Parts: sequence; structure tokens; C-alpha cells
Amino acid sequence: MATRTLPPGDGHIEQVALKAALEERYLAYALSTIMHRALPDARDGLKPVHRRILHAMRQLRLDPGQGFKKSARVVGDVIGKFHPHGDQSVYDALVRLAQDFAQRYPLVDGQGNFGNVDGDNAAAMRYTEARLTETARLLLDGIDEDAVDFRPTYDGSEEEPVVLPAAFPNLLANGSQGIAVGMATSIPPHNAAELLDAALYLVDHPDAMAFDLLKFVPGPDFPTGGILVDDPVGIAEAYATGRGSFRVRARWEKEETGRGTYQVVVTEIPYGVAKSRLVEKIAELLTDKKLPLLADVRDESAEDIRLVLEPRARTVDAEVLMESLFKLTELEARVPLNMNVLVKGQIPKVLSLAEALREWLDHRRDVLLRRSRYRLGQIAHRLEVLGGYLVAYLNLDEVIRIIREEDEPKASLIATFSLTDVQAEAILNMRLRSLRRLEEMEIKKEHDALSEEQDKLNKLVGSEGAQWRTIAKEIRETRKTYGPETAIGRRRTTFAAAPTVHEDAFTEALVEREPVTVVVSQKGWIRALKGHVQDLSNLQFKGDDALGHAFFAETTSKVMVLATNGRFFTLEAAKLPGGRGHGEPVRLMIDLEQEAEIVSVFAYQPGRRLLLASKEGRGFVVPEDDCVANTRKGKQVLVVDAPDVALAAVPVEGDTVAVIGDNRKLLLFQLSQVPEMVRGRGVRLQKYREGGLSALKVFTLDDGLTWQDTSGRTWTVKLPELAEWQGERASAGRLPPKGFPRTNTFG
Repeated sequence: MATRTLPPGDGHIEQVALKAALEERYLAYALSTIMHRALPDARDGLKPVHRRILHAMRQLRLDPGQGFKKSARVVGDVIGKFHPHGDQSVYDALVRLAQDFAQRYPLVDGQGNFGNVDGDNAAAMRYTEARLTETARLLLDGIDEDAVDFRPTYDGSEEEPVVLPAAFPNLLANGSQGIAVGMATSIPPHNAAELLDAALYLVDHPDAMAFDLLKFVPGPDFPTGGILVDDPVGIAEAYATGRGSFRVRARWEKEETGRGTYQVVVTEIPYGVAKSRLVEKIAELLTDKKLPLLADVRDESAEDIRLVLEPRARTVDAEVLMESLFKLTELEARVPLNMNVLVKGQIPKVLSLAEALREWLDHRRDVLLRRSRYRLGQIAHRLEVLGGYLVAYLNLDEVIRIIREEDEPKASLIATFSLTDVQAEAILNMRLRSLRRLEEMEIKKEHDALSEEQDKLNKLVGSEGAQWRTIAKEIRETRKTYGPETAIGRRRTTFAAAPTVHEDAFTEALVEREPVTVVVSQKGWIRALKGHVQDLSNLQFKGDDALGHAFFAETTSKVMVLATNGRFFTLEAAKLPGGRGHGEPVRLMIDLEQEAEIVSVFAYQPGRRLLLASKEGRGFVVPEDDCVANTRKGKQVLVVDAPDVALAAVPVEGDTVAVIGDNRKLLLFQLSQVPEMVRGRGVRLQKYREGGLSALKVFTLDDGLTWQDTSGRTWTVKLPELAEWQGERASAGRLPPKGFPRTNTFG
């Protein structure tokens, strides 16, 4: 029989609900991840691992301008003293601090292979060397002067800083990314000079909002450059709420290669995009034939980025080519903004731009006060020592006698001259060479200088205004290093509005632009003849079919078809059958109802307006752009109910409308009396007792009304003869002038 083993201890077993135990442990894990791993501190913009790396490098005396040391030595100190985690994760963090394409202002100066923008990994830590940069020195400046709190390390053997003094706005300048439990952070890099200008404005205007700072900080400044194409309103909202995103595009230029050909050269890519992955993606899309406007892509990069893109044909517009690439590749990327940080090192909170800078400024004020008080303590101690020295010089013989003869010289000195313990100890530790007469004068001089400095520091500590003036002065000094005129401070990311490229431009770019003549027979067979053919008398048609419509166009044109049911259909001229045969029925290309017939066929002209009319004599003006259909089913524009049908769509080119009915009554009225609509039945154009509308035309009254008779002769009637046919819309009209064709059409 199996024996039951009791757990070690007194044998008491405490029952805990599984749900409560899991909640407690998961909460502890979540808090640990949030506080000690994923979210940066709002004050210095660093996570614990980065802070520990910089502190360890400072202890190793890897200051700017000093010699390098192996990265393995740095990593060893970090994991041995401060950060009990894997060495590779610590090295990866160190490598990122040294990459000038990942950090806008690198904190580590690396020597060796620290990776590249292609996405290649850094060399092993035993092969690379590192030291601090000037920016890192600013973050650490004053750490020895009680500027920040220290806490015991994980094993209690040493101490580490809770936060760095941070004389540099690192949170926003270098940005940060991290994924915690239930929350994340994503802060893109910014220009330090712009941030410092905004901070100076905040010092003078403490209640300023994020909107007020946009004149100083217009947007991120990525280390890899690029072009920001976001709407300024969206940027302002993102900075005001602390959440949003930024749309970044690659920078490119067009290089002429002679004989009308060109190539596009990409010189900057979006932040965070690996160049090798970008090229592979473009190549894959080329292989899959998803980039029909692109012929080839080559990576000719050396130290600078140079991606060469060759268009499929010289007729492809460069902007259209790039817009297609921006849509399908990482040449355009969205960089998220989520300013979720630890406020005071403890509270996760999403901050606005103004709040983030205010946290940094408040921290700088705390650092200033702590350093000032630390310095006051040093001065007080030194003044106390100097006071003892002066007593010794004034009573030099007696001091020497006491030291030589007394068994307890320290106690005797304190009793004889009313000295403090510190003063007596300092006198006893004096060197004989310090007993010169000149030394007494130097002590008095030092005493006066320290007293003056003490007064200034006391005034500084007691005046908030003086503190902010001092901080503003420090910020101005820092700005000189990172000003826009310096190599490191010059803005790399620029701003531009994304060009508006019509969807049709992509389709047109795929087609070689050539002239064609579109021919439609009376029974609805359509074809496209090459070139602009003037004489169509030799065209052949099926059986008793004949010519219905013919017009000039180009292979890039759209063909508009109006049916009697009032629907418009859109065809692409490049996809029409050739002119060698009889063509194909239009009904095979569109979903045209069986009882509907084709009324009009013409080439689409962007921006043009049309006058639509039905057989009952109703109509309206419509922009031709609103008639374009995107599907085979067409687009309903003119609403008609049987037995009424759509009759005509004529271009609006003039100021007067001429309508003639089946009753052979002609009416002229001003075009302004016809409303412009997008869809509907329209208004009555002419009044009829019997029949309906026969034909209509829009013309310029001053040029006169022109028509063509059945013999091919052209007739023109001008003012004032036309006055008797002028009237108001919806009138009946009068019989037309002499010579008007009996077919009741304008020819």
C-alpha cells in the first residue's frame, strides 16, 4: 500500500482557490513586466536595462573621448551587478543604443559591426567595442551629486540609480517601443532642437497645451529620414491625445537616363523597415505580376541607400509608378504613436506632448534642487574646515605646542579654540608644507568665493523663478549642441502632402496611349479601329446592320454608354475588339436589360457636364464624372418609368438650350433654367400635347443656332431672328425657321 508523504514543515496545508492564486501571480507578473521591462520612465525615457547599461559603462569609465572596451566586458558587468537576465538580451539592447538608424541620437558609440539598415545582425559581443556618447554623458550628468535616488541591486551588493538626471529630453528625442501585459508603448523619435524649443516655451507658459507646441514640434524626425505625408489635423490630434500614427514615405527622385527613359532612385526608406526585406517584397510582387508598372528593382546601396526602380515603359508617369508602390510595399509605412509611459517611475499613463515635456522639466527642476543642496552641503563642510584652518594660522604656535605636548591633542584643540570635531580633525591632518604664509591668503580667498557661491545657491533654492531661469539657461546651452545648423541636429524627416493620383491613372499607365476610332453599329456591335479614321464609308457590317455611332478616342480613354433605361455603362477603349472583324455586341460587355437599347456612345471627358433628357421632355444637367460606372451593372442616373425612355445626353457647351418636339415645335431657353443634379427625373424642358421630345442641343446664343439638313448643308440663324423662338423652360415653342430638317434633328 502506497504511503502518503506530507510536505516539509509542520504539516499544515493551506487551501487556496485556484482562481485567486492565478490572479495574484499573474498580477505580480504583469506589474513586473510593466514596471521593470516594457515601459520607459517619462523622466529619462529609459527602460531599466538601458539605464543599467549606461550606469555600468560609466563605472567602467567609458566616457566620450576615452578608449573603447569590449562589449562583452560591459555586458558582463551589467548582468553580474545589475541585470540578472540573459547576456544576449542585454547585448541586443546595447546594440540598439549604438545603431544610428534605430536611435535618432545614439547613446552608445560602437566600434565594429553593430548591424545595418538591411536588417543584418551585429557581430558577437566579443568582437565589438563600445563607449558612451556625448548624449549619454548628458543623461548621466550630475549622478554623483545626489541628483537622483539610488536603490539596492537585485542581490543587495551594490546600488543602482532609480532614474538618470537626464539633461537631454531622451523620451521623445529617441523614442521607445515596448509591449507589456495589457498595454504597450510606441514613441517615434523627434528632433532634439525642436523639443528643447518647446520646453523653453513651456517654461515661460506652464499652461500651454499640445496644440501650442506644434509650431515647435511639427512631427517626428526619424533617423532614416523619409517624408511625412500626414494631415496636420491628424498630427495635432495625435499629440493632444498621446495616441495616433504617422504616415511616412520613402524619399525618391527621378533620374533621366537618356532617349526619353528614366529610373526612380529611392534614397531614404521609412523608419523601422529593413532594406533587404523591402527589396525582397518588391521582387516577390514583381514575380507575382502584382506590380505591372514596374520592370525591375536593383539595390545599388553602398554607405548610402540607393534603390533603383525601372518603370515598365517610358510612358509610365513616375508619380503614378510610386503611388502604386506606396500602396503595395513598405515604401510607405505607418509609425504608431502611443505615449504610454511610467509617470514618476510608478504609474503607467498615456501622456500628451505637453505632458511628456512637462514631466521632463519637473524632473530637471528636482535634479537642480538636489544638486544645489548637495553642493550647499559640500560648501558648508569646506567652509567649516577653512574656518578651522584660519584659527590654526592665527594661533599657530599654540596649535603646534598642543600637538607636540598634549596626550589628546584633538580634545585639547576643541577645548582651547572652541573647534568642531571636523575642524580639529582637519588641523591634525594638515601637512607641514601648508604652513606657508601664502596658504593663509589662499584660504581667505577660497572662503570668500565659497561664501559668495553659497549665497547664490541659497537664493536659487529659495526662488522658483530663479530655478526655472537656470533650467532655461541649461536648455539653451544643450540646444547649441543639437541646433539645426549642426550635423546631428539637422532635421532629416521633411513634410509634404501626398499627391492626388486618380484611380484611372493606374489603368491608363498600363496601356500604351494610341489613337483609335470607336465604331458602334445600330444593332450594338462595337469595335476600335487603329488611328483616327476620317472615312468610314468602307466599313463592313453584319447583314442589314449599319453605322450607329463613331468617334475619335485613345486606347487610354473610357467609353460611356447611355441606355434607354437611363443607366450609364463604362467600357475601357483598350479592351475593345479590333477593327478587322465586325466587333462584339456591347451586351456581352455590360449587363444591359433585354428591353433596353443603346441611346448614345461617346468618349469620357473628365470635368465635362452633360444635359440628359427623356422622351417625355424632362431633363437635367449632370457632371460627367458622376456618370462613370465601376461595375457591369452600370449606374442609374436618369430615372425613367415605362413607357418613357432616355433620349439623349448632349455636352453642355454654351448658354442656351434648343429643344424640338415630335410636334415640330422649337423652343430656346437659357441653360440656367435647368438644374444640375446627380440623379433624378429632372424638370420639364418643353410642353407637348401629343408625342414627346425629338432632339435637343446646347449652344451659345451669340453664335447663333446651327443645324445640318438631310443634304448635308449647314444652316445658321443668329440674333435677332432667333428672338421669336426664345421663351421660358416648359413652354410649347413655335414652328422652326425655314430650312430646318423634317427629321426634327439638329444633324
